[in-house]
Amino acid sequence: MIEKFKEAFREEATELLNNLESTLLELESNPTDFDTISAVFRTMHTIKGSSSMFGFDDISRFTHEVESIMDMLREGVFIADRKLIDLTLGARDLISAMLNGSSDELKAQAAEMVEGFKAHAAKRTSEKEAVRSEELKDSDILPPSSASVSEKTLSAEQTETDSEALPKETYRIRFIPSPDVFMNGTRPLLLLDELHSLGDLSITPLADRVPRLSQLDAEKCYVGWDMLLTTDKGPDAINDVFIFVAGDSELSIVKVAASAREPDSEDVPDKRIGEILVDRGITTPERIQSVVDGQKKLGEILVQEKIATPEQVTSALAEQDQLKRIKDSKQHDVGTSSIRVASEKLDALVDLVGELVTLQARLSRTAADLHDGGLSLIAEQFERLVSQLRGNTMSIRMLPIGSTFSKFRRVVRDLSSELGKEIELLAEGAETELDKTVIEKLNDPLVHIIRNSVDHGIESPSQREAAGKPRQGVVSLSAMHSGAHVLIEIADDGAGLNTERILAKAIDRGIVQAGASLSEQELYQLIFAPGFSTAQVVTSVSGRGVGMDVVKREIDSLGGSVTVSSTRGKGTKITLRIPLTLAIIEGLLIRVGAEHFVIPLSSVDGCIELRREERLSQHEGRRILTYRNEILPYVGVRELFEVPGAAPDIEQIVVVNAQEARVGFVVDEVVGDYQTVIKPLGRMFKSSEGISGATILGDGTVALIVDVNRLSMSAQRDENLRLKRDRNGQPATT
Repeated sequence: MIEKFKEAFREEATELLNNLESTLLELESNPTDFDTISAVFRTMHTIKGSSSMFGFDDISRFTHEVESIMDMLREGVFIADRKLIDLTLGARDLISAMLNGSSDELKAQAAEMVEGFKAHAAKRTSEKEAVRSEELKDSDILPPSSASVSEKTLSAEQTETDSEALPKETYRIRFIPSPDVFMNGTRPLLLLDELHSLGDLSITPLADRVPRLSQLDAEKCYVGWDMLLTTDKGPDAINDVFIFVAGDSELSIVKVAASAREPDSEDVPDKRIGEILVDRGITTPERIQSVVDGQKKLGEILVQEKIATPEQVTSALAEQDQLKRIKDSKQHDVGTSSIRVASEKLDALVDLVGELVTLQARLSRTAADLHDGGLSLIAEQFERLVSQLRGNTMSIRMLPIGSTFSKFRRVVRDLSSELGKEIELLAEGAETELDKTVIEKLNDPLVHIIRNSVDHGIESPSQREAAGKPRQGVVSLSAMHSGAHVLIEIADDGAGLNTERILAKAIDRGIVQAGASLSEQELYQLIFAPGFSTAQVVTSVSGRGVGMDVVKREIDSLGGSVTVSSTRGKGTKITLRIPLTLAIIEGLLIRVGAEHFVIPLSSVDGCIELRREERLSQHEGRRILTYRNEILPYVGVRELFEVPGAAPDIEQIVVVNAQEARVGFVVDEVVGDYQTVIKPLGRMFKSSEGISGATILGDGTVALIVDVNRLSMSAQRDENLRLKRDRNGQPATT
């Protein structure tokens, strides 16, 4: 059982460490921001306290040392610099490694890092002392002996300034641990001690759950606590105390009063005990009034009437005393409005919803075949409910892409430092939401693109200055919704792509033939070819031709597309077009012969008819027609997938947007919209070109899901080969 709680600690600690990385990068940009410094200190403090409870003693000892340095930073002993941020980011990585197990190597790294922290802190402190001594010496106003007094005054002023940042507030806290809290190594009294360190704390134990001695289990916890805490640390510090036990415990944190220093506070009379009990929901104003009318002591009567327990009355009196000292009566809940759910449970829920969607299709099909009006009505209502359930379930899996964006600030920082460049990462649209599965698969492609922008795109500071640019380059990362897709743009203000060098390298590698005429976009797409690289020197970052081909492969597997635009001397922009989800999509069901296919509805632009005589009258052997005043090339799905049977006299063309262009797919019949549950193909069919998955129809048959991007590329390649054969005098096929 202890392993279960250790795993929960690892998850919580990993989330804290991920947030810590972003916080440290913010601190590097604004090293004097007290809130950011406090957030770093609080994270280290939380990990230190909780790791010792769960048996991670090495982590506890190490974070204690780092916390001490952060405390010096918080007290203004010195200011954070790049070296300190480097050390703390390294400590963050080391703690992450130690969560997965301890080893002598990790212990040695921890000891070495602690010495590094201490040496840097000593250096910065001595530098500050030297500067202060010089200032005092030059001013000739204060004698050297008065330096310590001046420092104390400065420290007092700093403390006063910091305390002004967060006013003192009073919180009512009820903490009732799980009966099995001791089983995971948690010691509740240590949590109370930590809470006491935050400010003025009064505690009332709740012992009403303690059983008779004969029924008492020594390994279970039966006690809870009502507490009043007056602190200037804010609610986050209180939540951090209970962060690893909140899920299994009854925990309530309510702000009940603020100090008179708060601008919008007003002095009001002290609360009476009855008012406090009503606020807590223990009784009602009417019951209190009926008791007051009895002319007896309120606390005694409430206990006699069994309206409240002695502990509850004692706790209310303690709050009354504390509120008398605070003289304020603001109150509102600050509890959390979200819960943590394992991703496996969400995946299982989506699978179940997928089965419901398939069952709903079968029900609708059965109702239509039986021509039963009552059953059809039930099927329609069921379809509506399943649609709502599907929408709600998919929204639960949606996460802001900012959770991925934040990781890349560290990538750009470390990589630019390694390459001797000055680069800033700008991110926009972090609130844009995507399916969590899509976000997970986007990590590697984005890393490759960003590394490529930093290495190939952005020039060195001296080169940028020579070109009349700022020394610091910019890599921008943005996301936005576009229908059923998300557009992710990675742009840099570097040198841009050299199309001549790209073409020469492609010819040298045999990727294209010498003398080939390629469009600008076709030239740009060459950078995604396997083994392609224009780097002249192999480094630890690039030059081996591995990376951008991974981007293309991963984005294709997501059913997305990649486009590139570039201007010499000004920069390059790579745009990823990604579907919102990979689990359940809206599709267009089509039929060719006896086979059914599904085209993602988000890619469909429209449907038109194609008569036999129009198909036969092709322009110079090319299959094109006019669609919305534009030339539309089209291909036959029957020929592409070699479906047997004769085509009808009147066929349908489904016009789709693929690779930033319109392409038509000729089919026998457009059946209609279809809510599609995507099922992955087996290993035998994974390499099938133009197919991204399958779905089960209402009659139990299987329909293949068309990958419009890859199918259009395949069709274009086949069309070029056909035209080449025609030019060589071979008979054309239709």
